[in-house]
Amino acid sequence: MLSLIGLVGGLTLLIVLTIRGMNLFLAAPLCALIVALTSGLPIFIGDTNFVETYMQGFSGFIAAWFFMFLLGSLFGKFMEDTGAADAVAQWIINKLGRQHAVVAVVLACAILTYGGVSVFVVAFSVYPMALSLFKDANLPRRFIPAALAFGSVTFTMTSAGSPEIQNWIPIKYLGTSPFAAWEVSLVVAIFMASFGYWWMKRMIGKAVANGECFEHRVEDPEIPERDYPHPITGLIPLFVVLILSFLLHEKLQQLALIVALGGGVLTLMLINYKHFHNMQRAISLGTTGALVAIGNTAAVVGFGTIAKSTEAFQDAVELMTQIPGNELIGAAIAVSVIAGLTGSASGGQAIALPLVGPHYLDQGVDPEELHRIVSISSGALDSLPHNGYVVTTIRAICNETHQQAYWAVGALTVVVPLTGLIMAIALFNWF
Repeated sequence: MLSLIGLVGGLTLLIVLTIRGMNLFLAAPLCALIVALTSGLPIFIGDTNFVETYMQGFSGFIAAWFFMFLLGSLFGKFMEDTGAADAVAQWIINKLGRQHAVVAVVLACAILTYGGVSVFVVAFSVYPMALSLFKDANLPRRFIPAALAFGSVTFTMTSAGSPEIQNWIPIKYLGTSPFAAWEVSLVVAIFMASFGYWWMKRMIGKAVANGECFEHRVEDPEIPERDYPHPITGLIPLFVVLILSFLLHEKLQQLALIVALGGGVLTLMLINYKHFHNMQRAISLGTTGALVAIGNTAAVVGFGTIAKSTEAFQDAVELMTQIPGNELIGAAIAVSVIAGLTGSASGGQAIALPLVGPHYLDQGVDPEELHRIVSISSGALDSLPHNGYVVTTIRAICNETHQQAYWAVGALTVVVPLTGLIMAIALFNWF
């Protein structure tokens, strides 16, 4: 019982401290220490002590993702410093009108995500353009994280055919394909895209009606209009990243993204070299931003690693995987709760599927239906305030606070996917 109280209390405290803006390098290990102490995990001595376990999660994430964060951050800073992001933004505004600034951001994220680019890197890549679009349309910048997240981790990340890992993990355990239950997936994706976009426009419209507008900051890039490159020079590097990622994804897996981002950065440097205002400063800011972003995320991953090692977490997993009643509902609850506890969609799947998969397949559940439910459900409660992607996007990339930006993010990345999940379960049970 004490272990469960510590797990829930530590997670709750982490969410509260994250929303209040506490430094995650302090908040995450502090909350993890509470979880460890209440679970009887030794602090310094033993095979699975607190320090070693936390640092395994922390350093493991950095080892796996460092080059993606570094190249993604450099790509975004180069787009910003050369004026390519501003050029693309102005072109979109001129062609589509200011009223379509938000949809342009969402579509850019959706295309890159469905093309296989990691959601972390999508945020780095699209943010400079999103900033320019919101500035030109005079929209409150606190909604930029919501637009980035909505286009990346909702109707694209977990849909049929998506090359994102959240759609591929179930294949290993269920023997399905990335296009499992594509008919229902398509209906749910269209619903989430439509409903989420309507809700986001409503939130932004209400904020504008209340007098909110774009707020300029001293750190925002100031690039004279005469220095803008042609808009195509901002689009070509994005397509290079997209095409290389798509072509190399199956062969190289995660390494494909390093190659794709490297190709995008080099392309951007070559075709926009004369438009750099201060390349050394862009490199410095890009590398520093990457370190802050990956550090914040790794700190939260370390908390999840401690949480997974506790007795209360193992009991929760066992309880979640034995929920009686409709099998698809049981699987959805299990994956959603575990993803919420770990703050990771892929983590929730990887923990739940070895138990949920064989259990429900033995009961005759259609593996394609189970695949789609597991995938969609992993992308709901994972987006609580302590989620690594949420923290990185809000704080490190967009330089916003959770208090200002998270509520829109939560509405679009928690409520909308949960609604889509309910729709998917209903469609599978009625048809």
